[in-house]
Amino acid sequence: MAPRCWRWWPWSSWTRTRLPPSRSIQNFGQHFSTQEQTPQICVVGSGPAGFYTAQHLLKHHSRAHVDIYEKQLVPFGLVRFGVAPDHPEVKNVINTFTQTARSDRCAFYGNVEVGRDVTVQELRDAYHAVVLSYGAEDHQALDIPGEELPGVFSARAFVGWYNGLPENRELAPDLSCDTAVILGQGNVALDVARILLTPPDHLEKTDITEAALGALRQSRVKTVWIVGRRGPLQVAFTIKELREMIQLPGTRPMLDPADFLGLQDRIKEAARPRKRLMELLLRTATEKPGVEEAARRASASRAWGLRFFRSPQQVLPSPDGRRAAGIRLAVTRLEGIGEATRAVPTGDVEDLPCGLVLSSIGYKSRPIDPSVPFDPKLGVVPNMEGRVVDVPGLYCSGWVKRGPTGVITTTMTDSFLTGQILLQDLKAGHLPSGPRPGSAFIKALLDSRGVWPVSFSDWEKLDAEEVSRGQASGKPREKLLDPQEMLRLLGH
Repeated sequence: MAPRCWRWWPWSSWTRTRLPPSRSIQNFGQHFSTQEQTPQICVVGSGPAGFYTAQHLLKHHSRAHVDIYEKQLVPFGLVRFGVAPDHPEVKNVINTFTQTARSDRCAFYGNVEVGRDVTVQELRDAYHAVVLSYGAEDHQALDIPGEELPGVFSARAFVGWYNGLPENRELAPDLSCDTAVILGQGNVALDVARILLTPPDHLEKTDITEAALGALRQSRVKTVWIVGRRGPLQVAFTIKELREMIQLPGTRPMLDPADFLGLQDRIKEAARPRKRLMELLLRTATEKPGVEEAARRASASRAWGLRFFRSPQQVLPSPDGRRAAGIRLAVTRLEGIGEATRAVPTGDVEDLPCGLVLSSIGYKSRPIDPSVPFDPKLGVVPNMEGRVVDVPGLYCSGWVKRGPTGVITTTMTDSFLTGQILLQDLKAGHLPSGPRPGSAFIKALLDSRGVWPVSFSDWEKLDAEEVSRGQASGKPREKLLDPQEMLRLLGH
């Protein structure tokens, strides 16, 4: 996050000296045309949830105006900072978001942290409706001894590091070890394993950061274990990611056929996507590869494996106690049926030597503002169909609404539904009547606090700079990592 220049007005004093919201709104209202009722709607967050919500509102209401606020200087959220660099096709959705942002009824304000630079209540005072779409920007902690040791990272931070998230640019993971362990068996875990094991020359033409590419060129990691508490039937990754791992150049899979005993009969009744995934796992684990595939695996210098029925118990320190040297895993077994299946410890443990531990057991949302209800256990804003409980005119979409699950299309559907609910409430007269000042009020407020919002045209200047820097090395872009440099390039 870019440091703010608070000028002469200290942050600690603005809450005492600013005008009351109601009076400020009245002053702005004197200059606000009442001839045409334009719904002023604010969206907090510019990832897929934010943009899809805005897209739906603009498409289905011919006069609605939507302002999108984003704490980063740049838009697109996890499409930019979460999608793996070797999956450029997934990022094509940015073209759709760009069309939305260029609408004359939409505005983007980056470098504005809601909850810090402006409160949710101030947004509610300025707009007819506010939609929280700020995603899940934290990670689930392991809560085990040794988690704080050097060499232990969240997968979220590691992904942010190689994808150019400013807050993770100084991460500098030590890749001098032979073995890495990833805890969790979802798509993010497979993304991280794939990036660790992909030959660096295969990443040279992607938008991975130069710092990450340099570190991966020097990496000595040869083996990656991907560990899950439950069994093969409960893995959370999808077949596309698994197939990429199996076909990854220079690597071979390590799967224990014993983990798959009896699985053939159990998957017959599974839904087709799950059945296809299990069949691919089974073939890889139990069938003898063909001559060509056997030769490829024999020549592989790197390997990856899935370890099932293992739960992290402790990160083991090196003899000098200065860094991670292994992980102690509790052996588990399954209890329950179907969705209620859970892993319980058997009492046995095993130690797995490694120099790098990456925790990929889930993302979670943070509370954004004391005025907004938040369920810390579920990590969501309590809501009914996107309406925030007990706060009229406040809505949510995406991960902060339903939890960090699903893919971009899941978020699209969810965000469209929130947009639909909001427009229903607008039509039914459940939202405030009369004009609202929208960004006019908020921009004045931000200016008084020394906050410089970044517009979408500003982003397009940064975008052009990134593309220009990438051209020299044949990359689609070289991402800007330093918020201060970005502001300087924009003349701030």
